[in-house]
Amino acid sequence: MTIRRPRWRSTIRVRLTLLYAGAFFLAGAVLVALLYLYLGQVLSHQLAVRDPAMVHDAVGAEFQRAREATLNTMLVASLVLLCVVGVAAAAFGWLLAGRALQPLHQITTTARRVADRSLHERIALDGPEDEIKDLADTFDAMLERLDRAFESQQRFVANASHELRTPLTINRTLLEVALAKPDVDESLRQLGDTLLTVNERHERLIDGLLTLASSEQRITDATRVDLADVARHVIAESAAVAQKVGVELRTDLGPAPVAGDAVLLERLIQNLVDNGIRYNIGEDGWVMVRTTVVDDRARLTVENTGAVVPPYAVPSLFEPFRRHPSTERLAESAAGSLGRGAGLGLSIVRSVARAHGGEAHAGPRADGGLIVEIDLPIDSRADAEASRAR
Repeated sequence: MTIRRPRWRSTIRVRLTLLYAGAFFLAGAVLVALLYLYLGQVLSHQLAVRDPAMVHDAVGAEFQRAREATLNTMLVASLVLLCVVGVAAAAFGWLLAGRALQPLHQITTTARRVADRSLHERIALDGPEDEIKDLADTFDAMLERLDRAFESQQRFVANASHELRTPLTINRTLLEVALAKPDVDESLRQLGDTLLTVNERHERLIDGLLTLASSEQRITDATRVDLADVARHVIAESAAVAQKVGVELRTDLGPAPVAGDAVLLERLIQNLVDNGIRYNIGEDGWVMVRTTVVDDRARLTVENTGAVVPPYAVPSLFEPFRRHPSTERLAESAAGSLGRGAGLGLSIVRSVARAHGGEAHAGPRADGGLIVEIDLPIDSRADAEASRAR
């Protein structure tokens, strides 16, 4: 999840500073105006008290000019001082606003780390029992509940997957033993093969759910993995199946080092390659796998021929148990030996990419099929080694 930082014009600190400065300038302007009127009244009163007859002679006119000069000098001096002190007040307000908002910065920083890594961290804000402290405590309580909920969900999925896997494994073993007998009737053998296919699909579904649940959290124990090496391994394992269904596997593998979980990354690439083979055309079909580094990001691109997919249908393909109807028909015909997918392939791809701090994007090809791009942060250690080499 990406959190956008607000622009400086829209920050609370700037607004508070402008509010302080505006209030100061408004109060100062009112004060200057009142002083100007009061001083004018005082000088006029002094002139009238000294000698009312002086108001109309030359001395009175000179006194009047002196009065206006005094008022103007006072006004100019007051405005200059108001500007100087106003700028100082704005700077002082900026410092005060920064100090007052420091706990909020701490809350925001912790929230950003929690969103990027895990839910185990807490704010634990110290200070007086005010509104900000109450906000931090409420946020900590929310994180605590979310952490427990996620852990409970993962435990449930893991336990449920284990409990469901055991009877499926027993069923597969019993069917294989029964079918291994030489005197098995042909109709019974066909029924057994069908049950084995159904059992295998259920095993894939459970395995996909378990992988999906385990990839929801950010990777904490990461190791250096080159996407090119993983892609070569996956392509080698998928070559026989691709050849069987008449799909050509093409590669353009450049170094793409990332820091992550090798098992999850292998599952990510395996899902993309399997989908590329499964949802392809029956003749002259191909799957292209590329790995490279673009703008300090490791990029994996998997492109395949297939049925035309409308752009509006692409986002739904990343949802669990969602398939596009046209690609489903191709999967059953041209790539039937792969079996039907569980509908979790791209969901797992997106979850694994986000767990590694990356993103998954897909788009339709003009001639049919999909282009899926995975952008992951490049391994910083590999980047440092490359810089030293240069």
